Amino acid sequence: MVELRAYRQGDLDALYDICLRTGDSGQDATPLHKHGQLIGHIYAAPYCVLEPSNVFVAEDDEGIAGYVVGTHDTNAFSARLEREWWPALRERYAQVPDADLTPADRQRIEVIREPHVTPADIVAQYPAHIHMNLLPRLRGQRIGSGLLQRWIDQARGAGVAGIHLGASPTNTGGIAFWSKSFTPLRTEGAVWFGMPL
Repeated sequence: MVELRAYRQGDLDALYDICLRTGDSGQDATPLHKHGQLIGHIYAAPYCVLEPSNVFVAEDDEGIAGYVVGTHDTNAFSARLEREWWPALRERYAQVPDADLTPADRQRIEVIREPHVTPADIVAQYPAHIHMNLLPRLRGQRIGSGLLQRWIDQARGAGVAGIHLGASPTNTGGIAFWSKSFTPLRTEGAVWFGMPL
């Protein structure tokens, strides 16, 4: 039995774990990192901390195994990250000796220093964005579709005009999933998808 529910404050560590265990184009990125929270610092935790009402999780008998996070206003959220999220992380990882970093760690730290920017025309048409990940044990059971629908329903109720997301070009499973309900827009660093609401 899998429960889809709103995020609770005690769920944060589980989302960090899922983010790491799906962080290599849907596969486990644990072997690539010495600093395992880096992926979660970018793609999961800030939503939990800054906009917890826009986070939903999937929980089974073994615990939380999937989530969807996002924001209704990408530009406002990016500005808030610059004020409230990135500065402490930049300072924290500036103290880590380079010898203690893997190439994947360095890549994530570079994103923290200079966050990716979504193409402005995509944000203009689809102002909200999401990230979603499921551990392998929940895949193929329509759990992702259920989480996505929860997020869409909430966004639509809030008057959001559209949602976008970016997927790694190497994440073939994710691209196949998103292509079922989103319109592929273009490939520009990421494979960008949009959905009008």
